[in-house]
Amino acid sequence: MSDRPILQTSDFDNLITALDVNVIVLTECHVADGWTLSFPPIEFPCIHYILAGQGRMGIGERMPIRLTPHKLIVSPPRQAFWIDTAFGERRSPLSNIVKTEFPLGHSFKRTSNIAVGEGAAQLVMVCGYFRTSYAASIDLFASLISPIVEQFSDTDELARNFTCAMAELSAEKVGMRAMTSAILKRVLVMVLRQFLSSPVSRAERFAMLNDPQVARAFAEMASNPGASHSVQSLSRSAGLSRSVFMARFTRAYGASPMAVLRQLRMRQAASLIEKKLLSVEKVARSVGYESRSSFFRAFREAYGTDPTDYAKQLSEQQGQPKSSDAKGDQAEAK
Repeated sequence: MSDRPILQTSDFDNLITALDVNVIVLTECHVADGWTLSFPPIEFPCIHYILAGQGRMGIGERMPIRLTPHKLIVSPPRQAFWIDTAFGERRSPLSNIVKTEFPLGHSFKRTSNIAVGEGAAQLVMVCGYFRTSYAASIDLFASLISPIVEQFSDTDELARNFTCAMAELSAEKVGMRAMTSAILKRVLVMVLRQFLSSPVSRAERFAMLNDPQVARAFAEMASNPGASHSVQSLSRSAGLSRSVFMARFTRAYGASPMAVLRQLRMRQAASLIEKKLLSVEKVARSVGYESRSSFFRAFREAYGTDPTDYAKQLSEQQGQPKSSDAKGDQAEAK
């Protein structure tokens, strides 16, 4: 296998820049000697970083992974995992297995510590569930089926990044989500950069990245969804015929290029509306819609409401007065 990344640097940069990263929950796990901490499968991938000590980690039915300081692991979504302090073939007694999970509802705490066993912890690591997305149905890690395992060093300062993220979530200050998302995104960039550059990496774990020609076209869409993209222009960018591009794109992303482009445009439109810097008409043009009615129809299909109603709902949630031109926008849309 070649030792070069599967994507060109510019394509990788475009994909990462456009990627949304959200922290679901972070926890610091302290495991005493002879104990096992077990987590059930949930819909999100989980990132694990070993701060101190040694042990093992099992993901699904795979052979355990040896845990050492500064090792980072990303476990796939919908797969259970466990961690313990055993070495080699030695296993913890069944009576010392602690099963735990996070109540991922509206009231759960986003950060916490879990300690199992008595005495000093023999293994300390951060575990964090997260979500990545480009649009409603496009998630970079959704197709990950086997773990990513990368060894880092103290000079990479990943421990500092995780400590900062834990502190942000605990303090619950203004801008908490933006700060923790930025920190985790930085960590994921480091992981992906090292993983994709490794000669032993298995890039097929990422269906979205496994086809670099199609990924190049998607990167152009994701980085600039408001541009005048078409199947013809995208297939030229990928260096493929129209029919081959359509088939390979749909296989990689689960939808046609224009359907995915619509999702990307609606995500950008919602983000612009939330920032309240542009009128609805300017938002429509900035995401590639010359027809106001077409924009309203696409937004309604994506979010179940008109853009003006979406903006009003945001203002009401934030306790701000409604926009003076909201009624005019809504009337014109009808």
